[in-house]
Amino acid sequence: MPCAWMRGGTSKGGVFLAGDLPADPAARDALLLRVMGSPDPRQIDGIGGADPLTSKVAVVRRSAREGVDVDYLFLQVFVDQAIVSDSQNCGNLLAAVGPFAVERGLVAARDGETPVAIFMENTGQVAVATVATPNRVVSYAGDARIDGVPGTAAPVPLEFRDTAGSSCGALLPTGNAVDMIDGIACTLIDNGMPCVVLRAADVGATGYETREALDAAIGLKTRIEAIRLQAGPLMNLGDVTEKSVPKMMLVAPPQQGGAVTVRSFIPHRAHAAIGVLGAVSVATACLVPGSPAAEVASVPEGARKTLSVEHPTGEMICLLTLGADGLMQTAALLRTARKLMDGAVFA
Repeated sequence: MPCAWMRGGTSKGGVFLAGDLPADPAARDALLLRVMGSPDPRQIDGIGGADPLTSKVAVVRRSAREGVDVDYLFLQVFVDQAIVSDSQNCGNLLAAVGPFAVERGLVAARDGETPVAIFMENTGQVAVATVATPNRVVSYAGDARIDGVPGTAAPVPLEFRDTAGSSCGALLPTGNAVDMIDGIACTLIDNGMPCVVLRAADVGATGYETREALDAAIGLKTRIEAIRLQAGPLMNLGDVTEKSVPKMMLVAPPQQGGAVTVRSFIPHRAHAAIGVLGAVSVATACLVPGSPAAEVASVPEGARKTLSVEHPTGEMICLLTLGADGLMQTAALLRTARKLMDGAVFA
């Protein structure tokens, strides 16, 4: 079937037109497991990259919604389990949806830049991606750099709309800035990605460990998984035993001049960087008075805040705009994307 293999932000995966996949979700998921080569730690019999960040799928269709160009369904294909999950967004792979939509003719290219309004089916929110289209042709070449990706590429700015509570029903689903779980102060927050934000020091970590060190810390992972399982129902997510949300975010004071340092679990493996919408949720937590993030963060003054979220391979820049009521109005980030392969995939 037709498939574009694309990098979006610090993730990559298969991007499909909805009409090229089975309409029945069970048949679709079985097919995608076969395509990716799951379940298998190496995904040797598929195109997956043996890592959650490279075992992703975007399903795109022309939208019938007013003011929206395309609908985007994100599917996380587990590596070593026969699971395909639609319980979260992926803001990184989102960066590939705009260029794909223009290339597939779902959106007419403009000369210079083409805005693409994208409805994220997983959570019912809208993002606008700005795609470089000189001479009405998608260009992936440019001077933009993002941490976690070598070289440069064309910028793909992403502006998110109405992200607060998109999965959990409210920015703070319990109504509290802090909830105590197993004696640990946690902020349960959803600004586009359900997250549990806690101080790394409170669970015996520094917050500056490498990804490899975190993945080897079995005791730490067991402890935060116990917290995650309790947080799920509190966040209106139900039993999250087999879900990829909420993400676990261990925060610490910044080391490189940013706003906060984060070590992210997605949810059982340490992230090499941090997810786009996870970064937005953590940055927002830094603005919640009394939260663990606010206690360790360095936050600039003003209604428009540029927050650098430091992670194991660099930083993620979040631009947050506050309204007169002090509540967040918009969130934007800079990502890049690249088309790696466009052809047919066999299952």
